[in-house]
Amino acid sequence: MSDVTARPGTRRREQTRARLLDAAHEVFGEVGMDAASVEMICERAGFTRGAFYSNFESKDELFLALITQLAEEKLDEVAGRVRGLAPEALADMSSLVRQVVGVSLGERMEPQLISEIRTQALRDPRLAEAYLAWQNAMRERVEGIIEHVLVTYGLHLRLPIGETAQLLLDVSDDTCARATLEGLPGPEITALLNARIERLVGILVDAP
Repeated sequence: MSDVTARPGTRRREQTRARLLDAAHEVFGEVGMDAASVEMICERAGFTRGAFYSNFESKDELFLALITQLAEEKLDEVAGRVRGLAPEALADMSSLVRQVVGVSLGERMEPQLISEIRTQALRDPRLAEAYLAWQNAMRERVEGIIEHVLVTYGLHLRLPIGETAQLLLDVSDDTCARATLEGLPGPEITALLNARIERLVGILVDAP
């Protein structure tokens, strides 16, 4: 089969996955992960169970794909900011951090979603393996962003890049989860997260 022939089918498959992910996000927000059934997701997306299982093995796999998509969107935004920075733009460490991490959580990256999939992973070894693989992939993305900033600005870390990336992810996760439990609105969570990351980076980085 030629590439020309295959492309329409590939696009349809991508569109189907996207609609299922969007539907899952909506259903999850309404009823939670445990109550969100495959049937509910399919009905919301306008597809049959067959379409669902041709794209995902299970509801857990779909939710893992969803948080991967949401996290990648945010990391892409941060990476874009990093690529757009010029070395001469560095006035001080605070201004650099604000430019790099000043990214809104948006309306789609709810801490509840990540907490639910993590809870399921604690009960299911197969999902735990997939969840850890996702976490490792996110850490590698963050490592790449950190390395780019270090090289561009001639900075040095007080910890290895891997440990720094994991610490930033852990602080982000804990900050968002706690702030959500406290009932803070999205803009306040974003401001709190950015402030904590800024303080942490100030501790971790040896400025030139």
